[in-house]
Amino acid sequence: MEPKQIKEGYLVKKGTVLNSWKVVWVVLSDDGVEFFKRKADSAPKGMMPLKGAVLTSPCQDFSKRALVFKLSTAKNQDHFFQATHLEERESWVKDIKRAITCLQGGVKFARKSTRRSIRLPDTINLSELCILMRDQENGVKEQKLEKEKRVYNHCFTGGMVVDWLISKDKARNRPEALMLATGLLNEGFLQPAGDVSKQGVEGGAVSTVLDEPNALYYFADSGFFCEGYSSDEDVIVKDEFRGNIVKQGCLLKQGHRRKNWKVRKFILRNDPAYIHYYDPTKGDEYPLGSIHLRGSVITAVEFVPDAKRYDVDGNLFEIITSDETHYFLQAATSEERKEWIKAIHTVSKTGK
Repeated sequence: MEPKQIKEGYLVKKGTVLNSWKVVWVVLSDDGVEFFKRKADSAPKGMMPLKGAVLTSPCQDFSKRALVFKLSTAKNQDHFFQATHLEERESWVKDIKRAITCLQGGVKFARKSTRRSIRLPDTINLSELCILMRDQENGVKEQKLEKEKRVYNHCFTGGMVVDWLISKDKARNRPEALMLATGLLNEGFLQPAGDVSKQGVEGGAVSTVLDEPNALYYFADSGFFCEGYSSDEDVIVKDEFRGNIVKQGCLLKQGHRRKNWKVRKFILRNDPAYIHYYDPTKGDEYPLGSIHLRGSVITAVEFVPDAKRYDVDGNLFEIITSDETHYFLQAATSEERKEWIKAIHTVSKTGK
């Protein structure tokens, strides 16, 4: 019987021989995980059987990489994957865990709604706690903080998190508040920003969130970005990051100079209307570029010059900016293409 395909998409994977991280196309079936160098490839670069496998998420083995999960096969081979945002990681983890459970029980794969597993008392709901923390009026206040010749935008200190948890009666004392904050960090709701907080994660202490003014953190999927000392010319660039995230994920993008295609992580923001793109192997602190969407035209296309040469076909769309710059992109599925076109079109017209 042919394996049943459950899920597919782009993830960042750590090499098994070299320590480099690269974007791969991943296909989850009911009995294994295959990964391909490119989506168009017919033969996988590797395959991990799920029988007897163990999934670890969140994986804290890499202090400078967030949203990593580890798949350990029955032969004790470890494979590390990194998602581009929290919802993506949770979706992959849930489906892989379910596939493993179904294999162990000898039953067919079927999605089942399960409560997020957290290593805290049952009375604590980290998801609800994070929503309260992000409240504009009564939550933890995001700030612009300068540390070691860098400016960190939309972030806060570990001490601010601890103070908030105690003031809102979520914790009785600072050690208890630190354990809660560590749970939020481990589950990916909080992310470390800067060397001090990242060293705290790497240190392996029981509490990985540091209660000190130099330890900076930010909410996952927020408007966080980091910059060095900059000139007046950068003011417009900084302003691009004000808006809330509307949609994010990996797309294939055609380069303007060499016309080659590479996987990039895209983050669509509103007010102002911008879409930024990043190297998905390097995080979200430094974008490779941005597209100003006001006055843009977004359309589905069936053909792109030079696309065939790179085995790129199907689910293509184009953004034409107000200054007539053309951007060609490819989504993973036709449904995803529709979602991106609709979201970008709405933001470009309304800013929302």
